[in-house]
Amino acid sequence: MGTKSFSTIRRDQGTVQALIGSDLNELGFAAKKLVNHSIMLVGSGLGTEVLEWVASFAAIYLLVLDRTNWKTNILTALLIPYIFFSLPSVIFSLFRGDVGKWIALVAVVLRLFFPRHFPDWLELPGALILLIVVAPGLFAHTFRGNWVGLAVCLVIGCYLLQEHIRASGGFRNAFTKAKGISNTIGIVLLFVFPVWALID
Repeated sequence: MGTKSFSTIRRDQGTVQALIGSDLNELGFAAKKLVNHSIMLVGSGLGTEVLEWVASFAAIYLLVLDRTNWKTNILTALLIPYIFFSLPSVIFSLFRGDVGKWIALVAVVLRLFFPRHFPDWLELPGALILLIVVAPGLFAHTFRGNWVGLAVCLVIGCYLLQEHIRASGGFRNAFTKAKGISNTIGIVLLFVFPVWALID
């Protein structure tokens, strides 16, 4: 077996460098397109609405995880004010009206007169419905979507993340343990909406 000649090796290196340069150019082009599309989303306000839905579902997902066999050590009661401030307007208005009042009435009657038949996992959702129904207009309309509500959401997200990292035994465990990854992803999604909305 003969060895490659010097000119063949140089030609191969030149081809590799050309391919790498081409790939880098394509990556740069894709990054520019991503930035342009992100700016268009921010300008249209569509990004904030989509992230509002994502954040609300992430908070609900974390509540469900905590109420099932995936028990966590995080204070999930903080997710109730988070959902209150981040719930999309369509759903918030629905629960603020007669639908929410009926749900709240049924929850209160069950809790008062049939406490043994009132499941523990309904405590926090019932508290959320009650909060939405009875919240004064200042909280329900002024602070929601305002920087105050966004700041509350951001503080709650920061607190839950640091508590989750501490309970997992460190930053690495929070992202590598099978049980911790789903919680970590849910908590990180809590950050996206307030940060994006504050920048917007």
